[in-house]
Amino acid sequence: MKRTKRLNLPLLLAVALGSAIALPAVDQESQSAFATNALTLERAIGLALESNPELRASRGRIDAAAGRAYQARLWSNPELELGTEDGPARGGRALSGAKQTIGVAQTLPFPGKKKLDREIGVTGVRLTEAELSLRRLELVRDVKATFFQVLAAERLVEVAGELVKVAESSAATARKRVAAGAAADQEQLRAEIPLEQARTELAGFQRELVVARQTLALLLGRPDLAEAPVSGALAETASLALLDHGPEQWLASHPSVVAVKTSRDRAELELRRARLEPYPDVKLGVAGGREGGSDRSSIVEFRVSLPLPIIDRSKGKKQEAQANVRIAEADQVAIEQRLLRAWGTASKRFRTAAEQVANYRERILPKANEALRLLQTGFEQGKFGFIDLLDTQRTAAEARLAYQQKLLDLNVAQAELEALLARNSGETKPSEPTRSQTNP
Repeated sequence: MKRTKRLNLPLLLAVALGSAIALPAVDQESQSAFATNALTLERAIGLALESNPELRASRGRIDAAAGRAYQARLWSNPELELGTEDGPARGGRALSGAKQTIGVAQTLPFPGKKKLDREIGVTGVRLTEAELSLRRLELVRDVKATFFQVLAAERLVEVAGELVKVAESSAATARKRVAAGAAADQEQLRAEIPLEQARTELAGFQRELVVARQTLALLLGRPDLAEAPVSGALAETASLALLDHGPEQWLASHPSVVAVKTSRDRAELELRRARLEPYPDVKLGVAGGREGGSDRSSIVEFRVSLPLPIIDRSKGKKQEAQANVRIAEADQVAIEQRLLRAWGTASKRFRTAAEQVANYRERILPKANEALRLLQTGFEQGKFGFIDLLDTQRTAAEARLAYQQKLLDLNVAQAELEALLARNSGETKPSEPTRSQTNP
């Protein structure tokens, strides 16, 4: 999965007042009352599991594999045979003077071939089911991450909008001070530059919000929901209990590992089947009719056809099957190593994000707000200059917006851990109708 794009704030993003910097997080009650049609995370996951086109294609692959499994268990159809022999080459009554027979022939597979065909078919169904479970898991993870990006982008747009208003107020104040002769022209320029930067950054945040909404709508398989309001809030506390579940508890049951193990099982069955391929399938036939000539007596014939594996001994099929087994074994090792590496990276990212969020919430933001309050009080008393107030406001603004980015990092890292643990992935097992198709 791609890393979340960091929403950078230039050094002089905006001029902000304390009220804009200390904007409280939107509580759950106000969000739930925002709109009855608001898109919650749970509803977004449900829509994705229902409407995502790639997921629908994965369900179709299960049906296709079930059809192949059903077909593999069947024998070939019997053959109807009509024959005429020893008919006169010349003269009339050629057909009536010939030996005539009618019968059926059936190919009998070599013992063990059809059993392996059935097992290969059933294993193919299990493989597509495991791939569907993996796709569900990845889809839920991507929906969560994108949903969190939308929430973070909305919050950044909201804060940046307030910063623009405050920057406009500060620029207006600077112009009045310059007009009154209380400040030099450079003070007005110093206040107008952050205003232009704030407007530019607001436009950037708005663009990123549009992109995040469109990405979410595509994941849901519902492009019509690109403008739908979302309801929810980024979690500000980490579920550190997730770190207690090490790979030894979930690695073997992870859909990726289940899928590659199933693929290996199928490759081994195909190898066994390829080794039986040179053994011939016997074709038996029985026919009845009557002799030609004057007596026209009834006859019964039995025929046995046995292919001779002289030219084709399936050496190429056996070589291919052996190679597929080695490929599946290597894939299993690679996927297990990849999951272990992903766990190490995700757990470290999650722990670091949790520490950063706690540091911002408990230390950095309170200090920034307190510094801004003291500078405002001192400025009103004439102890500090206007430029000092602008610098402190800028620092507080950067801290507030950086906190939203850290919250996004925390929530995305938690979604990655939950995907590794196969948690909160919605419906991760095939439905009963789908399962029943493996044994029609």
